[in-house]
Parts: sequence; structure tokens; C-alpha cells
Amino acid sequence: MADVSKEEQVGFHKGALATLLKERQELARMLTIVDQLIQAHAKALEQLGVKPAEEKKEEKKRDSFDQLLK
Repeated sequence: MADVSKEEQVGFHKGALATLLKERQELARMLTIVDQLIQAHAKALEQLGVKPAEEKKEEKKRDSFDQLLK
């Protein structure tokens, strides 16, 4: 990028940031939907007499691991 003007570099980086922010927003929306589906299935299992407690323990382990990666 040495032969590119400063204005072009600024424009490139601003565009990249705008795109990434929109991607992050969409990812957050997807995670919300997935969480809602998980809760709905867990509730359905509970209504069928299955206790998803073991699954919740595994989920917490994964969530803890995910937090470490951030």
C-alpha cells in the first residue's frame, strides 16, 4: 500500500470497518435466534419429562471455553 494515497488508504480502512461492523451485527442477530431455538427445544424436552441438565453442564463448559477464546 506504499504507492496508494493516504486518502485511498483511509477510505479503504473505513469501508472495511463499516463492513465488519455490519457482519458483527448480523452474527449477534444469528446468535440470538440460535439461543431462542435452544431454549425452545430445552423447554420441549422438559415437557416430555427429559431433564436437559447434563446438556446444560456441557453447554456451560463450552461457553466457558468460548469466553477464554475472546
